[in-house]
Amino acid sequence: MKTRRTRRPPSRKEFAARTWSKLVAFEKRHALLPDGGRVLAAISGGPDSVCLAHWLSVQARKKGLTVRLLHIHHGLRGREADRDAAFVAKLGVKLGLPVAIVRADVKGLAQARGLGLEEAGRKERYRLLAARARRAHFSAVATGHQLDDQAETVLLHLLRGASLEGLGGMSPRRNLAPGVALIRPLLPLTRDEVQDYLEVHDLGSRQDRSNSDPKFTRNWVRREVLPLLEKRAPGVKERLAALAEKVRAATGRT
Repeated sequence: MKTRRTRRPPSRKEFAARTWSKLVAFEKRHALLPDGGRVLAAISGGPDSVCLAHWLSVQARKKGLTVRLLHIHHGLRGREADRDAAFVAKLGVKLGLPVAIVRADVKGLAQARGLGLEEAGRKERYRLLAARARRAHFSAVATGHQLDDQAETVLLHLLRGASLEGLGGMSPRRNLAPGVALIRPLLPLTRDEVQDYLEVHDLGSRQDRSNSDPKFTRNWVRREVLPLLEKRAPGVKERLAALAEKVRAATGRT
């Protein structure tokens, strides 16, 4: 499924200069993908994860990487979730990357542990990713978090009264498990730039309607708070992401 947009997509030349170059420079700066590495990518089927899968498929050819895709079926959205899994399986075939699909009982875990669905899902995703990576000897797990996600994370931490370290947001690279790094190659891109990437490469994606549900605080920040801030102070997302980088540097995080 392609997402409607109101702005003109970039030409190939504009894309290479503005978006692709960001990804390349960011990867080099943080040494995210050493030659010959083994990378397990978390792929939901949403725009960010499709962009990640394609980027890794290109880097796999250039750097001799072993890349595998992992889709986690949360058991929450019935046939929609089944279609997400089927989409990721087809994406793997298109990109020439093996795909594994695992199921998680997020609702049961949330009830058993007294957690919200969002938090239970996040914890279970990282547990499954870490376990699969260690079992199959992957050196890194890659996720599709991008700059808008970073801005949302910083705002959420502010709202919750986070410590200074919490305002550092998400690191481009951190330890996930012994011998396994968690990497975020898309952090320099905005959500609009991810959409540019998909359009330039003629890639479809899935849309999770739960991401529009304002009962989840992150969705409220994404759909209401940040747009208001951006209207009042254009460029606020980039400034929040830059603030996070400065905080990480000041607190010794990379």
